[in-house]
Amino acid sequence: MQGSLGEKINQGGTADIHAWAPGQIVKLFKEGFPPRLGRQEARMTRAVFAGGLPAPEVFGEVTLDGRFGIVLGRLDGPTLLQLTRSGGVTFAQAGAILASLGLSVHRMAPPPEAIDLRGWMDTAFRHSGGIVPKHIASGIRALIDRLQQPEDGLCHGDIHPNNVIMTADGPRLIDWTFSIRAPAALDHGLTHIGLTEFALDITDNPQPPLAVNAAAQSEYARLTGTPIAALTQAMETWLPIAIVRYFLIMGGPTSERWRRMMQRAEAALRPQD
Repeated sequence: MQGSLGEKINQGGTADIHAWAPGQIVKLFKEGFPPRLGRQEARMTRAVFAGGLPAPEVFGEVTLDGRFGIVLGRLDGPTLLQLTRSGGVTFAQAGAILASLGLSVHRMAPPPEAIDLRGWMDTAFRHSGGIVPKHIASGIRALIDRLQQPEDGLCHGDIHPNNVIMTADGPRLIDWTFSIRAPAALDHGLTHIGLTEFALDITDNPQPPLAVNAAAQSEYARLTGTPIAALTQAMETWLPIAIVRYFLIMGGPTSERWRRMMQRAEAALRPQD
């Protein structure tokens, strides 16, 4: 397709972002990143954009020097994370933005491109090299089978301030690689882990992510008319699944905190007397 690799604009854990053509960028996945996941992100981003969600537009797919890339509409603006760090938005405002975006995702019927949670977990366990002990994997499968419902909706799978770009037309949600068909409670659990656990490994000040997480939960409860206690209880029910899914995505233990989290998930899976 028309376009050429331009200057690097940004980079993340799995991909580099380069200019491509006027109004377009290419998200070029790093060597070793499974192309199947990149193609799934392209399919899901197309589907949710067509469904009216605030996602980037997909213009095509490319392979450059063996690296898979997605050509996307360029979204100009700071990330929500940058604005919280600069003081451009308050923690309460950031949490409200995350809650509103999450609710828009959860209200959309899952497109055919969305992968079922149980299927995703089975595939991830097969490709994980045994980083999750068999008894924990079995417990997670059983818990999913007990909790999942035919009416389960769509989850983004990675809603956090660095995946929100604040454009002149409003916030846009990026990185749909790990979107999944599952209940909203799983998304809440994944966001909770990202902001209360994972963020603590990359910041010296735990207050901002913890405050944003609390504000996001409070605003989501208000928007849906759900008591915060009920929302928290539902999230905690799905938390072992969220922990193990995050563990699989990250490729295993990355810190002592993650080892403790896996112990927490294991404890939650034990039969209660």
